[in-house]
Formats: sequence, C-alpha cells, structure tokens
Amino acid sequence: MRRTKQFGETVVGYNIPVLNEREIRAAAGILYLIMFWSWILVIFLDNYILLKIANTMFLADFVVRLFISPKYSPSLMFGRFIVRNQTPEYVGAAQKKFAWTIGLVLSTIIFFLLVVLNSDSFINFIVCHTCMIFLFFESSFGICFGCKFYSMFYKEKAQYCPGEICEIREKEQIQSVSLQQITVIVGCLAFVIMTVVLFKDGLGEKPTSLWLLIKSALLSLL
Repeated sequence: MRRTKQFGETVVGYNIPVLNEREIRAAAGILYLIMFWSWILVIFLDNYILLKIANTMFLADFVVRLFISPKYSPSLMFGRFIVRNQTPEYVGAAQKKFAWTIGLVLSTIIFFLLVVLNSDSFINFIVCHTCMIFLFFESSFGICFGCKFYSMFYKEKAQYCPGEICEIREKEQIQSVSLQQITVIVGCLAFVIMTVVLFKDGLGEKPTSLWLLIKSALLSLL
C-alpha cells in the first residue's frame, strides 16, 4: 500500500506532525520586509520591479513549502538560521498547511495579474496587502489568520496552536487590561493630539539644521 508523504516533522512527545513556530515567524518577518520595501518603491518611485520579483519569490516559496517540503523553503531556512539558538516552539503542521494554501492562492493571483499580465488594479492592491497583513500579524504577534480559519473547514480540532489560542481558557491576571492602563493610553493619545495642534505649522516643514538654530539664537542675544 502506498504511503502518503507526511507534511511536517515527527517530534517525540507530539502525536501529530509539527513545525517550528519560531522559524515560521522569522520567515514571515523576512517576507513582510521584502514586500514592505517593494511597496515603498511603488508608492514613492512608481517602480514595480522589486514588487514583481518579490511576488515571484513569494509564489516559489509557497510552492516549495506545500509540494516539496517546508524544510526546503528558502524563507524558512533563513528563518531557521536566524533563530537557530532559540528553543523550538512546535505547532501543528495541519493548520499551517491550510494557512499556506491560502498564501499560495493569493500569491498565484497576484503573480498572474502583476507579472504575467503586467496589469494594475485595485485587485492587486487588495491581494498584496492582504498577504502583508497576514505576514505582519504572524511575525509580530504570532497570530496566524489562516490557522484560525482552519476550524471552519475541518471538523477535527487544530492541535498545538501558537500561544495555545486553540484552547478555551480563562485569561490570567497579567493578560487583563485595567482602567489605569486605559487612562494612560488616553493620556498618550491626548499628548499626541495636543502636540499636533501646537506645532501644526511646523510639522510639514523640513527640519532646520540644529547648528543654524543655535547660531541664530546666539546672534539674537548679541
């Protein structure tokens, strides 16, 4: 009987194939950074070259993850090197595969529209920024939106989710937000608003050399 190729790694103590969440988050950060700078060039220089190359890399990376093996993915290998001295945090491979399938679909759409057809539309913007939002939340907060959608399509419950978000549990005291904390946040926002109001005339101006300001102040005293 033909054996199905396993997706993920077998680790002692885990009853399902798993992946290292630390290297996944590192890889997401790498891809997000590339996409971010690609859009900076588009917005300020109207240059699409890096965005097209980045999308091609994005698509190739997800093809390797899903159809060959995650351990051969270029971004995951870079991520593994970066976090090589950190203790692995294992997560279920099944929900990650589902999340990466969503990534593959999105990157395929944008590859066809932007690279193959060389076209530009609001669809490009929406798809690219959806990918960037997914990558940002994965790398910054450890929140995998694709993993959250997993339970909507599969009956079996996702196991070994990052931060135990798949488990229903009560929040600990350190996770709660108090009235005092909210007050401080409101105070910070008030400070920012007050600063904008007081210095609104100079916020849009190019900063003046500090030495010129000092020289001008000294001359005014003489």
